Amino acid sequence: MLYQLAADFIVLIHVAFIVFVVAGGLLVFKWRWVIWLQIPAVIWGAGIAIVGWICPLTPIENMLRQASAGEVYASGFLDRYLAPLIYPAGFTSEIATATGIAVIVINVLVYGIFLIRRKRGIDARVQR
Repeated sequence: MLYQLAADFIVLIHVAFIVFVVAGGLLVFKWRWVIWLQIPAVIWGAGIAIVGWICPLTPIENMLRQASAGEVYASGFLDRYLAPLIYPAGFTSEIATATGIAVIVINVLVYGIFLIRRKRGIDARVQR
């Protein structure tokens, strides 16, 4: 039972990481230091989607599920949990690549807006 709970906790960490990769850039508007965590997370998350690596959390989850006599899966987290929800017909490498590119584009837009707003704020202070 403890192993099963730990495996489920790993799934929650996975989901939290994905949310942080996709939307964490918005936190920079409130806390600028988040940029030092979020940009590497975006690079890692997009790299996993584009290159096809398996996230290191997946083997940990599998180990815990195996220790609890639960089901172990050979594919990655995205294939196991998200693909059936988003792409029920199958999660192809083309879709994974598009997902990785979308993550990069979303974050470039967020950081672009952040930089524009920051520059305007600095310019307004200089003009006073």
